[in-house]
Amino acid sequence: MILTKSVHTERAPADGLRVLATRFRGRGLPRARYDVWLPALGPSETLLRRWQDGALPWRAFARAYRDELFEDGPVDARCRTIKNHGQKSTLRLLQTLAARGAVTVMCHCAEDERHCHRHELARLLAGRPL
Repeated sequence: MILTKSVHTERAPADGLRVLATRFRGRGLPRARYDVWLPALGPSETLLRRWQDGALPWRAFARAYRDELFEDGPVDARCRTIKNHGQKSTLRLLQTLAARGAVTVMCHCAEDERHCHRHELARLLAGRPL
């Protein structure tokens, strides 16, 4: 089961594995707020800033964020046979864990924020196998 929360929301037993999916952990954020921090699952700084500055509509941001998750990395240019395919292996791991128990995807946005990458990530994880 995939859930979403703000990292500032109190921990609950139903949360299961709490995954902070942001590029920035947050200054002064207690480690007890999350179980694992996966900065590579957050949107890039450039993409996030464009959204925050209003230079990008939400739908374009969401599409670009999904594209970033599957974007090949620089290591792929040095590997002829083994490709990274972005964060696909990490996403598969989270899907597998979610099939066995709760996984809560978190970021710094307010709990009631509708336009947040954590919701896009949760939809992606809850969808078809990667």
